Amino acid sequence: ILVKKDPQPDAPKVKGVYVTAYSAGGERMETLLKLLDSTDLNSMVIDLKDDLGNITYPTENPELLRLGSPKKYIRDISAMMDRLKQHNVYPIGRIVVFKDTVLATKHPELSFRQKDGSIWKNGNGDSFVNPYMKEVWDYNIEAAKEAVKLGFKEIQFDYVRFPEGFENKADSLVFQHTKESRVDTIAAFVKYAKSQLEPLGVRVSVDIFGYAASVPAAEGIGQDFVKISKHVDVICPMVYPSHYSTGWFDVKDPDKDPYATIKGSMADTHKKLDPIGSYKPVIRPWIQDFTASWLGKGHYIQYGKEQVQAQIKALHDSGIDEFLLWNAGNKYTAGVDYK
Repeated sequence: ILVKKDPQPDAPKVKGVYVTAYSAGGERMETLLKLLDSTDLNSMVIDLKDDLGNITYPTENPELLRLGSPKKYIRDISAMMDRLKQHNVYPIGRIVVFKDTVLATKHPELSFRQKDGSIWKNGNGDSFVNPYMKEVWDYNIEAAKEAVKLGFKEIQFDYVRFPEGFENKADSLVFQHTKESRVDTIAAFVKYAKSQLEPLGVRVSVDIFGYAASVPAAEGIGQDFVKISKHVDVICPMVYPSHYSTGWFDVKDPDKDPYATIKGSMADTHKKLDPIGSYKPVIRPWIQDFTASWLGKGHYIQYGKEQVQAQIKALHDSGIDEFLLWNAGNKYTAGVDYK
């Protein structure tokens, strides 16, 4: 029987915040370090390959220069790493995988194309690259290996999936593919990434839609919660209460009841993952530290100390003591007890 070995057995119980490359390379870093110094938070998830596909720091790596677009958001990344070490911050590198407008634009053949040859874009104007293509896998793993050299202890892959609603557009798009299902293709990427990175002593984590724990496999986007979880050290379900629609977990407006929403999503997560026994990864959810005013009047509440603590309590009550806080602008609520 295969038993999972943690490549970072002495890692702390991670309680972290999301940090954009702008924050990491700018003045906000000072504020964020103060927050970690003065609370039980101990980790930062830092964008190394961002939502557009930019590499967020100058690099000499030929593969990243060939396919990527290195920027100077983090001008001196080794100085930043030294600073994190001084403050005893556990560094996690975030790599956005298959949502990659930069690579799609540079190399349309690695992307999904319309019949007229133009690159497919989603409603926000973002393009994706093709998860069936090994060249795309290797490029992202190269970005991860570079992060390990810089001193990151964990690589967190995000957008490990096909575009949302892909099942409705696959037939109208031109792209290379095999006979493998989307679910098996995504699981194969994760397994391959893990096999490439494990020998380097780094943990691999994957962000996954929170509701993936509550439904059978999300075939359209290729995310099967169990298949992905088997091949990672840490699974990070994004269980923001605002992302659940009316009626989930018997809650009329999930955003307004953060405790019940997180409690329900964790019950489903355990139910999915308990059967895989020794393959079960560390469960470290992303929780909400932002106000979802776009849900419209009556469907959301202002998020602050009480709402963040309610989510953490729901995790504790579900036997989960790790979490990551998401706020897109990296403005985190003051005065929260993160214990």
